[in-house]
Amino acid sequence: MTDTTIDSPLTQAETLFQDPLTAGIPLCVDLDGTLVKSDTLLDSVIVLTRQHPEALLKFPKWLGGGKAAFKKNITSTVQLDVVHLPYNRHLLQYLEQQRATGREIYLATGADATLAQRVADHLGLFSGVLASDGTMNLIGKNKLAAFQQRFGSKFCYIGNAHPDVPLLSNCHQPMVANPHRSLSSALRSAKITPSMTFTDQASSLKAWLKAIRLHQWAKNTLIFLPLILAHTRSAALFLGAAIAFLSFGLCASATYIVNDLLDLEADRKHISKRRRPFAAGDLSPLAGAVVIFLFLLTSLVLAIALPHIVAGMSPHDALKYPYKFLEWMGVYLVSTLAYSLYLKRRVLLDVIVLSGLYTVRILAGSAATGVLVSTWLGAFSIFFFLSLAFVKRFAELENLIQRNASPSNGRGYRTTDIEQLRSFGTASAYASVVVLTLYISNLADSAHLYSHTTRLWLLVPILLLWLSRLWLLASRGDLHEDPVVYAITDRRSLALGVLVLVVVLLAL
Repeated sequence: MTDTTIDSPLTQAETLFQDPLTAGIPLCVDLDGTLVKSDTLLDSVIVLTRQHPEALLKFPKWLGGGKAAFKKNITSTVQLDVVHLPYNRHLLQYLEQQRATGREIYLATGADATLAQRVADHLGLFSGVLASDGTMNLIGKNKLAAFQQRFGSKFCYIGNAHPDVPLLSNCHQPMVANPHRSLSSALRSAKITPSMTFTDQASSLKAWLKAIRLHQWAKNTLIFLPLILAHTRSAALFLGAAIAFLSFGLCASATYIVNDLLDLEADRKHISKRRRPFAAGDLSPLAGAVVIFLFLLTSLVLAIALPHIVAGMSPHDALKYPYKFLEWMGVYLVSTLAYSLYLKRRVLLDVIVLSGLYTVRILAGSAATGVLVSTWLGAFSIFFFLSLAFVKRFAELENLIQRNASPSNGRGYRTTDIEQLRSFGTASAYASVVVLTLYISNLADSAHLYSHTTRLWLLVPILLLWLSRLWLLASRGDLHEDPVVYAITDRRSLALGVLVLVVVLLAL
């Protein structure tokens, strides 16, 4: 029998696979990592952490009763949404076609029986369920013994991980889905060739780049802003800003992963966020926890080393407050975690915090270089970034209205709030333009930095054009929900950015 790998959309001809030798043999399918790309136990723990954090204190007691009892306690505390789990699409299509031929299919999993039965009831494909029952953990040899007791030596099996080796070694027509490397290696050693492989998974590199949201690091360029606007040319301070940029980026990426893990179930119900790597099951929450720790540790080391590197390179530029940057990064970390855990569900408070996180980046850049932030820059950033935060929420509601959907993310906004959000956001946008005009008009503050201050007036129509176009696109439903993504991918926005740079250079 030839080995078949299914890693593209399936057709009936490709997947109606019924070998005459195995036509009447029951097909057993694993759940975690196989039928579902994620681990339902880890998913349940994450949901529990969000909904019942006090239950985490019971973990030592639950674990003391064994892994099967631990699964039982978790499943009885939270009810995982089985409808929106990241099912392996190709395997699911294969099972549907096998079911259509009259073949008996069994869901055989180490997950708790209650959860497994809910999955089976939702899919309607299975003749029965074999699962952990709170006493016996149905994996590896325990699962094999249960199979042999029920089916004898005649059964087919689809698995994904190393504990499935005994089952794949003793079954007819062994098959795998998104197999772990350890499983593939063990099967090669045992000279077992899977008859079919169901692949439904993004590449690890692409998944991690998406998870850490590398494009969001564009926000961290605000760290360089105090240095640039002060027209400072110190190489040591620019190196300090670069280190701060990297440190802040790692810290921010760690918080993005925390946010994605905590929002796992909500993201799976969202039309676009369900494609995020953790929601889609392309990355493991355990791997996410490891990356969070490593990123935060590296970020901390860089923040501590920053003032020493600057002082070593140029003693003249040694920072007066060496660990001020570390303090601002701590403010950012605490604020972001508070936002992920609670504040993002508080109407209006969420946009205030979001806009404040932009300003924190500027203040962190000031602390990393010792260059003070002017009151003009502070006032401008408050209004400008508040407008961006409002347009993000506005775009979310506008997109919901166009799909005739209702808000389901628990943020507290209603579709009827959209006009009020438009008023708040556009008022903030034009307030930032007013601050810019007042700064240009105040020669005492701008003349010592620019030889041709009148040329700076060209920035006003550019800013007006960009902000007005941003809100116009949002009103039409044509704006990505994240204005940062829009700004760094829109050609007109990039062209206006270059024009701003030209105007500033001409004004020097």
